[in-house]
Amino acid sequence: MSDAIAAAAGSAAATSAAATSAATPSGDLADVKNLSVSFMTDAGSIKAVDKVSLRIPRRTIVGVVGESGSGKSVTARSIIKLLPETATTSGAVMLSNRDGSKELDVLKLSGEELRRVRGSEAAMVFQEPNSVLNPVYTIGWQIEEGLRAHGLKDKKELRAKAIDILKKVGIPDAETRVDYYPHQFSGGQKQRIVIAMALVLNPGLILADEPTTALDVTVQAEILDLLRLARDEFGASVLIITHNMGVIADVADQVVVMYRGHVVEQGDVEQIFYHPREAYTQRLLAAVPRIGQKLVVRDVEGRPIERRTDWRTEPIAVKAKGLTITYPGHLTQPDFVAVDGVDFEIHRSEVLGLVGESGSGKSTTGRAIAGLQRVSGGSLNVLGVEMNGVRERQFKAKRADIGFVFQDPGSSFNPLMTIAENVAEPLIVHHKYSSVADAKDYVGDLLEMVQLPRAYMTRFPHELSGGQRQRASLARGLALKPSLLIADEPTSALDVSVQAKVLELFKKLQAEIGFACLFITHDLAVVDMLADRIMVMHKGKIVEHGDADDIMRHPQNPYTQKLLASLPVPDPREQRLHREHLHELLAAQA
Repeated sequence: MSDAIAAAAGSAAATSAAATSAATPSGDLADVKNLSVSFMTDAGSIKAVDKVSLRIPRRTIVGVVGESGSGKSVTARSIIKLLPETATTSGAVMLSNRDGSKELDVLKLSGEELRRVRGSEAAMVFQEPNSVLNPVYTIGWQIEEGLRAHGLKDKKELRAKAIDILKKVGIPDAETRVDYYPHQFSGGQKQRIVIAMALVLNPGLILADEPTTALDVTVQAEILDLLRLARDEFGASVLIITHNMGVIADVADQVVVMYRGHVVEQGDVEQIFYHPREAYTQRLLAAVPRIGQKLVVRDVEGRPIERRTDWRTEPIAVKAKGLTITYPGHLTQPDFVAVDGVDFEIHRSEVLGLVGESGSGKSTTGRAIAGLQRVSGGSLNVLGVEMNGVRERQFKAKRADIGFVFQDPGSSFNPLMTIAENVAEPLIVHHKYSSVADAKDYVGDLLEMVQLPRAYMTRFPHELSGGQRQRASLARGLALKPSLLIADEPTSALDVSVQAKVLELFKKLQAEIGFACLFITHDLAVVDMLADRIMVMHKGKIVEHGDADDIMRHPQNPYTQKLLASLPVPDPREQRLHREHLHELLAAQA
């Protein structure tokens, strides 16, 4: 058992005796009845959820799956009435308290009543941590804010609770890092902090909207163990929204499948996985990537699309030798070595997969290759340009040859610009088109290429779901038809059906254009489908690298073995055995 889970289990034993000894009240904790939600926009009213009914039993984990834009997040937000003023609701959302003594229709509550319910009775974990965390306050202060709002004033107690919950969600050196700011954490660590904010008041219902999207598989396994702990030890219910069917197989007791604002199927987890009734559910399960399942794309005549040449014979696009990247310390804090003397090569037309935990240096390596991060030591040659000591005027001409798909499209897009303006920006900067209007047809083609309608060109980033924004980000990365693409978690926010289409598209374009690619991801099944070689990174160092088949089937390094054991399998029965193997492996490595 990991340190984070052990700490959580120890705290649970001390604080939840009453919850576990008392009989669980009968009935459901939450009951959504004929919920409909519409949003008023400049183009008229848009119905996001249409007569959705679902129940959340006590001490149960309910998984909600479906494509981006299917209404999953809106349904979850409605349970605590966390909707914008433009929303119109109908139906009922009945929420009971822990002891079953009171039931409220959340949609009818006043602002003050909602403030008392949020956090103490039901709390939410949001999809994008950057949209939740305030950059000017320490993370300790932000965790304490919820406790202060519910009456806790003692400063020592507030700090102790903040440190304790940070330990539970796996933040190392919590006593020191409680005083850090959000920008001092990796994407996965920020997601853990958001989860800590939701868990700190020990609510009866946890609404988790893609809580593991930005997390590597090892931390994901710990967070899923924490959600199970919340159910088993604290008696809480969990509504988890995810596009990862492995996560559903791992934690869910019941599953709700949504499509275009409707519930198409719901049942217990084994019924959904082994005996799905609806055609949409069957297609969803068929699209799930699995280890050992190589991706083959075909042309209109059914012939496999292959690269024209063997990547091993192609020139080297990127070569690192002893590459070191150091972030300077501030005041009493020492320098932080993010990348520590790594060696690797990327050939033209090759896909090199880079995997590892959050904070291991993956994104920093990608940013250095793209010229977005200064190299501290060693050598990094990118498309013939030495990046150690490079000046912008030397590298500027190469920028048009490098595409970058960012991990968090919510923060990489300009919120004041339309999707068309955001996607067209690199085309205009590099003088391919003179204006957005001039590039309109090409931008429309790019959006359709990533499965977004042309009508989305006039929308703003906040009007798209997380998965839709990620597709638009991919369109922008490919806009200049780059010879080198840095893809930092390009499918992390996509549901499995759209992910399958995007990966097919990616494979097709890579075969046709022949660009070199550094594919950074925490999804080992995805990297196994695409990568020619895999590089495993841990604490700034390369611990294992080689052909994809060798790494995935015969890992030599204990860290790589732990990564593979942490990957949830999209099969409930097999995943139970897989989870037991992970805990045995962690115990042996402790």
